[in-house]
Amino acid sequence: MGAGATSGLLGDQKAVEAGEGKERFQKQRQVLLFFVLLGIAQAGSEPRHYSVAEEMESGSFVANLLKDLGLEVDVLAPRGPRVVSKGKKVLLHFDRQTGDLLLNEKLDREELCGPTEPCVLPFQVLLENPLEFFQAELWIKDINDHSPVFLDKEIILKISESIIPGTAFLIERAQDLDVGSNSLQSYTVSPNSYFHLKLQDSPDGILPQLVLDKALDREEQPEIRLTLTALDGGAPPRSGTALVRVLVLDINDNAPEFTQSLYEVQVLENSPVNSVIVTVSASDLDTGNFGTISYAFFHVSEEIRKTFQLNPITGDIQLVKYLNFEAINTYEVDVEAKDGGGLSGKSTVIIQVVDVNDNPPELTLSSITSPIPENSPDTVAAVFSISDLDSGDNGRMICSIENDLPFVLKSSVENFYTLLSQGALDRESRAQYNITITVSDLGTPRLKTQHNITVMVSDVNDNAPAFTQTSYTLFVRENNSPALHIGSVSATDTDAGANAQVTYSLLPPHDPHLPLASLVSINADNGQLFALRTLDYEALQALEFRVGATDRGSPALSSQALVRVLVLDANDNAPFVLYPLQNGSAPCTELVPRAAEPGYLVSKVVAVDGDSGQNAWLSYQLLRATEPGLFGVWAHNGEVRTARLLSERDAAKHRLVVLVKDNGEPPLSASVTLHVLLVDGFSQPYLPLPEAAADPAQADPLTVYLVIALASVSSLFLFSVLAFIAVRLCRRGRATSLSGCSVPEGHVPGHLVDVRGTGTLSHSYQYEVCLTGGSGTSEFKFLKPILPNGLVQDTEQN
Repeated sequence: MGAGATSGLLGDQKAVEAGEGKERFQKQRQVLLFFVLLGIAQAGSEPRHYSVAEEMESGSFVANLLKDLGLEVDVLAPRGPRVVSKGKKVLLHFDRQTGDLLLNEKLDREELCGPTEPCVLPFQVLLENPLEFFQAELWIKDINDHSPVFLDKEIILKISESIIPGTAFLIERAQDLDVGSNSLQSYTVSPNSYFHLKLQDSPDGILPQLVLDKALDREEQPEIRLTLTALDGGAPPRSGTALVRVLVLDINDNAPEFTQSLYEVQVLENSPVNSVIVTVSASDLDTGNFGTISYAFFHVSEEIRKTFQLNPITGDIQLVKYLNFEAINTYEVDVEAKDGGGLSGKSTVIIQVVDVNDNPPELTLSSITSPIPENSPDTVAAVFSISDLDSGDNGRMICSIENDLPFVLKSSVENFYTLLSQGALDRESRAQYNITITVSDLGTPRLKTQHNITVMVSDVNDNAPAFTQTSYTLFVRENNSPALHIGSVSATDTDAGANAQVTYSLLPPHDPHLPLASLVSINADNGQLFALRTLDYEALQALEFRVGATDRGSPALSSQALVRVLVLDANDNAPFVLYPLQNGSAPCTELVPRAAEPGYLVSKVVAVDGDSGQNAWLSYQLLRATEPGLFGVWAHNGEVRTARLLSERDAAKHRLVVLVKDNGEPPLSASVTLHVLLVDGFSQPYLPLPEAAADPAQADPLTVYLVIALASVSSLFLFSVLAFIAVRLCRRGRATSLSGCSVPEGHVPGHLVDVRGTGTLSHSYQYEVCLTGGSGTSEFKFLKPILPNGLVQDTEQN
């Protein structure tokens, strides 16, 4: 069988199963609809009634429902019966085995139904399989389980002795929670000669009434006590009692009368709260309630009620708040005395408030001037007035300030004062004055008020800036980086505000040729000094100039200070050999006779160092020699001497390399080469050294061409450099008179540095270095010897 046939059979089978399921669903709907209609039909039938007495124990039998349900015991359980009722509590239980309806708990009819009669609780019995409803009602029968109760155990009747006999008085009835015959049925009253009991029917039950049989006499019997009893209809009956108190009221025929129709009293305004200031009194000839008097204010203002309090029993008038003579000095109070019958009498109380010194003086500031300028005498600082709410001496005042202040008080119009400065004020000595103005009255005890006024003194530019030092010495090491911070100057101004804001500046130097602006700058705000370019100790050892500090006042004030900048030497110059010359020309050859003794002075290496101090201390040593041990160099003066006797075996030509080193950190050095020729006598002709001998060989043409080209380029470059130097020299020659570097005899100008010879030269030799004018840079240095006068004269004679 193919796959197509198989799928066709499966489809037919599914269609048959779907049809059968649909038919079963329709049958179930029909059965369910039948039971629902049956239940609804039964629900509309008349419910069955069952009864049970209240307060029966849980599990008590109510009825057997098998007959009413029309079921047998064996088919009861499969039907799934259960009891359904309103509310959360299930009061009934249905026994599926016996068909008995039982109580789940004890029933209280009064709790379930209250006064409603009959007490009916509807419920249903539900049979689930098939669905069927059975309507029923449970009637709860009342039992006499509650006694009549009076809500008030004591009933009070107030009856005037003027009431005529036959008058009936209604009394509060009792309550009974039971119903029917068990409810309240009758009342009785204890035997007496004044009242009998009368019962009256009403929709709410029986109402008891007391009927007066004879007239009452308060003086004979002011109170009558009766016992009222309430009875219900139960078997046996239950009862409840209440005490009836009849109070005989007196007839009010006398009004209260005050002992005084007018009371007058004086009270100090500082009397304490709750103090009694006066007591009013009234009497009444009646007795009892009509003779009891109560006191009260009669038509008084709200202010009086807030100030005074009247005791209704004793008649004491008390203070409830402090009095104030300045606000109210007299009170008129009407007092009423009323008895229990409503009759009353009236009296008036006049309260006079006596003034005491309880108000300190008051100061009212009209205007204040702050700050006031210094150096301005008789300036108005404040205008104020004083007052005192008290009267008499209590209201008279005196005013004063401290004696040690440069201020004075002057009285203008009544109770107005002016505060004036006395003399010129100095803000720098005191910028603020805290002035205490004291106002006191003449009362007893005296009261005073103090008011603080702060007067600021404004600044006037009357103080110039002052430097912290008259002169400053700053140190800077040469070869510094441009814009280096080398130090600061500081000036302070005792003024305030803009008058104390200091601006710093460089003042023009005394020497007009000193390019100060290109060497140093100053921060105008904080006085920091900066070196604008790299300084060279060998060119400039010290620099003196003046700085100015100017405030921003009007007019501005200023001051000056001297600044001396000392340039510290750095080891930046290597030793320079003066002799023998190392200029690339023919080497210098020293001739030494072979007969020279040990220690013979062959030559002397002469070197100088542009630095100073230990950076210029030079030492010499023999670095290389053709024949070690033959020659030696003195370490301190550079003298080259023979170390031993010469012999015929020693070579005729010697080459010595001498190292010259300074004592700086790190040390710098230079070397020089000496050529020594050993001769038998000075008449022997000079023989050039092999290094300087000409090469007999013929030069290569290519080499000649290269030498010519190199010489041409070098000449062109040298010419360009010389032309540039000449132009610069001409420009600077116009700007300064120092282009010739002429130095007068004697004192050396401050911007020139005198460099003393510190090498192996005699101290008679000096070298002077000057800076060229113009931009102030140190591109060019001129070196010339300065000889003492004596040496010059000797030279001229020679």
